[in-house]
Amino acid sequence: MSGPALVAHQFRYDQKAFWRNPAAVFFTVGFPVILLLIFATVFGDQTIDVRGGIDTTAYYVPAIITLAVISATMQNLAMTLVIAREDGRLKRGRGTPMPAWVFIAGRIGNSIVLALIMLALVAALGRVLYGVAIPWAQLPEIVVVLVVGAAAFCCLGIALTAVIPSQDAAAPIVNALLLPLYFLSGVFIPEDELPQGVTDFANHFPVRDFFQAFFDAYIPGGASGMDWGNLAVVAIWGVAGLLLAIRYFRWTPRGG
Repeated sequence: MSGPALVAHQFRYDQKAFWRNPAAVFFTVGFPVILLLIFATVFGDQTIDVRGGIDTTAYYVPAIITLAVISATMQNLAMTLVIAREDGRLKRGRGTPMPAWVFIAGRIGNSIVLALIMLALVAALGRVLYGVAIPWAQLPEIVVVLVVGAAAFCCLGIALTAVIPSQDAAAPIVNALLLPLYFLSGVFIPEDELPQGVTDFANHFPVRDFFQAFFDAYIPGGASGMDWGNLAVVAIWGVAGLLLAIRYFRWTPRGG
């Protein structure tokens, strides 16, 4: 069987495994939707001082899509790979004739498809429930930002597995890293309400750069439609994650 055929087979398996896992579906698909409903309901009648003033709902649609993409890629991969590693599935898979890169490619492909699904779902909910326009004219820029960001966070998620010692530690470590960054980067709290020092600190991490790049692509009125500078930073983080993953990723449990 050829390489592309093997990747397609692995991708189909990963898709089936994901949708048959209620916990994974809830936290990857359901949780971002719940957050959108909460934020839009609580703050929906307010205006945010961004781009001269936009509705809160228009701000939170790209913000929650940002969170959903990171959840579908970095968070999902880090936790599921550690679980598979510690229960021996990665070791058994490594012993089969299937090339290692096919397994990783299938997982990454699954995460990127989930990110695209979440883009469509959250954008549709924003349009139907809150009247937030879908920027069809900017769709190419949106997809470019999403794919680059998804690929980068996939690499970071795989690299993160190297520092997670066990299944029980996977969720706490990943959430301890990401949840504060969501607050500091303007995803949960609009940036006009954050002190300058907070956003300066958040600028050292890729969540902030990805959110800014995606927001500029999704919300009309930016200087260029796509923030190439922030997107380049996200790509650099992704390359760094890839190099670390190549060097430190383990196929065997920490116990042997």
